[in-house]
Amino acid sequence: MDRDKLSMEQLGRISVEEYKRKEKTPIVLVLDNIRSMSNIGSIFRSADAFCLEKIYLCGITATPPHREINKTALGATDSVDWQYMESTFECVKTLKSKGYTIYSLEQTKNSIMLNDFKVSSIPMAIVVGNEVEGVEQQVIDFCDDVIEIPQFGTKHSLNVSVSCAVVVWEIVKQLKFQ
Repeated sequence: MDRDKLSMEQLGRISVEEYKRKEKTPIVLVLDNIRSMSNIGSIFRSADAFCLEKIYLCGITATPPHREINKTALGATDSVDWQYMESTFECVKTLKSKGYTIYSLEQTKNSIMLNDFKVSSIPMAIVVGNEVEGVEQQVIDFCDDVIEIPQFGTKHSLNVSVSCAVVVWEIVKQLKFQ
């Protein structure tokens, strides 16, 4: 069995210009007061990998260009469309008025476990929250629903950039492969 690693040429990577013209997956990410620039950069990379529409950076969430974001984004801040908004709540209100279904990624009463989640409408926005405080309660209350990742260890939390990637992959899988 041939398992040689693929070269850059074999991977068929596209340019930033080609990416910008490409049809996007109808998902936006809303970063609610993310404090770690490494997490922000990682979320940009995931958004690029899944060809998402846009990222909204809200509250204290840092914005590109920044050396610490670029360390993990590896250029994804150039390809992925993004916008800063001071208020996460105002951001999700605006998105809802434009027809987006809004989901928080959080642990709440009556959340939908990711393994039970079924995409019912697009476009959609996924709100991911601060590494310590999570998503603001006012934002959770405004969302259409809450998605939670089932966990079985002692910590009951994943890094925000990891959680974001896991949820986005599940949604993309449903949209593109089923």
